[in-house]
Amino acid sequence: MPSADLPLDECRVYRPEMPLPVGFAAFWSGTLGEAPHDRTGDGPRYKEVDCGLPHVRTYDVSVPGYGGRPVRGWLHMPSGSTEPLGCVVEFLGYGRGRGLPHEELVWACAGYAHLVMDTRGQGWSAAPGLTADTDPGSAGAVPGFLTRGIESPDTYYYRRVFTDAVRCVEAMREHPEIDPARIVVTGVSQGGGIALAVAGLVPGLAGVMPDVPFLCNIARGARIAGLPPYAEIAAYLRLHHDRTDQVFRTLSYFDAAHHATRATAPALFSIAMTDEICPPSTCFTAYNRYTGPKELRVYEFNGHEGGGAHHRAVQLAWVHDLFSP
Repeated sequence: MPSADLPLDECRVYRPEMPLPVGFAAFWSGTLGEAPHDRTGDGPRYKEVDCGLPHVRTYDVSVPGYGGRPVRGWLHMPSGSTEPLGCVVEFLGYGRGRGLPHEELVWACAGYAHLVMDTRGQGWSAAPGLTADTDPGSAGAVPGFLTRGIESPDTYYYRRVFTDAVRCVEAMREHPEIDPARIVVTGVSQGGGIALAVAGLVPGLAGVMPDVPFLCNIARGARIAGLPPYAEIAAYLRLHHDRTDQVFRTLSYFDAAHHATRATAPALFSIAMTDEICPPSTCFTAYNRYTGPKELRVYEFNGHEGGGAHHRAVQLAWVHDLFSP
């Protein structure tokens, strides 16, 4: 367990004071109210690709994201489906791109549509990506993404990412083969934080599954996590002592623990108690503040890998029950 963090019994009741930043709701309604297509006139595009897998159809997807700029992804669907499908929209961990089209097939094999969203600017770790981030913000950001555009909520990197994620969910709701009432969002680490943000920004989701979520109680994470990505914030503030208040003000608009207070969809969380990348108390902050129906699996002796394949089995059963008539 991280030496600076709390034991499990204290984490279960950990609920620090975290007032919403001024104008939080207006900021996000204004952001999402902007025209998504930015003069392009384009909607989502789907190009079927042949992966040599006769039981799964895969599409190369492009969705107009923040500012109308294209966000790539893979959409997997079971072959031969005749009824509208439940859909799992997945957001990726820090550094990962969407990878190759044949890599993530579990949800399609279970009978659901599955959209894997590329994360803009990322794709250097474990899996490549194709979505560019053309708004880097001011010079001086620490390598990585946590301090990119951190001078203001308007320019911050995750404003673009969270908007991309919302647009992808909207695209799935409009897809003729998908049941718009049966959409679940999920992700591990960064993806879990994005999923929580989407759960707070998009009403009417069927469910949300955040695993070892990043971007929760970010101020605490920056102070106690000795490893990246939270360490990027500490590195930035070692150079810019006078910007501490402004940095944490910006980050507060993107803290998944705030978005969790606005979510209503049923949730299945997982938290790992020896996680040094997303300290468990930060994840519990979001879980304890989550306002919808919720369940939790704790992996007491696991680190940032979380429950892995064991937890995937739990998720498969949970989604099956959620989508069953």
